[in-house]
Amino acid sequence: MLQWIRSAIFVFQIYLMMLLIGIFFLPGALVSRTAARYACKTYCRWVFWTMRWMVGIQPILRGTPPQGEVLVAAKHQSFLDIMMIFEASPSAKFIMKRELLWTPVIGLYAQRIGCVAVDRGKKGAAVEKMLRDVEQGSAEPGQLIIYPQGTRVPPGVEAPYKAGIHALYNQMEQPCLPVATNVGLFWPRKGIIRRPGTAIVEFLDPIAPGLERLEFMQALETLVESKSNSLMREGGFDA
Repeated sequence: MLQWIRSAIFVFQIYLMMLLIGIFFLPGALVSRTAARYACKTYCRWVFWTMRWMVGIQPILRGTPPQGEVLVAAKHQSFLDIMMIFEASPSAKFIMKRELLWTPVIGLYAQRIGCVAVDRGKKGAAVEKMLRDVEQGSAEPGQLIIYPQGTRVPPGVEAPYKAGIHALYNQMEQPCLPVATNVGLFWPRKGIIRRPGTAIVEFLDPIAPGLERLEFMQALETLVESKSNSLMREGGFDA
């Protein structure tokens, strides 16, 4: 019961701080992508600091975070892995559902840092426009983050990897950096409770460009799932 109360207070204050930080940095964010990114990273650091002493979650990064232009394909278990990957990456932008642009605070800042909003079935066209904008200088290069399973997947649940990830990998002609995690053990995709423990996001060795679809999909899924299962066992959960 005490952990639930701590969790409820923690959840309340992080959403309150999202609003306050969003408003405080808004003037700068409207004119500068750098300021918008700084605001988002400030929020992430606030969440990491408060979750350590309020609910006992220790965020740990392993491996080498992405640098330069690269496609990042990550295991997605909760909002925490989004923040940990973003804070560790110099110029991260996410592929996101277009309807999220209407989410208060999140939608505005997602636009300002260059996230790629897509309609169902039109992801390729959106990424093509982003690449064209980067080439023309109207958009910044950076790390494009996608969740190849398409949604948050709780620990122990299997979900297929969607073939669209290979289409983007092929289209972008860039390395793909796999990312594994166990954060869902401590910050679930739904509910209030946050459980104490070591939440890990691990950046794995990149997959070189140019692989055929089957070879790429097998390599990506094997790397991410095997390492995520290992991290979850480390956290006390046997998938």
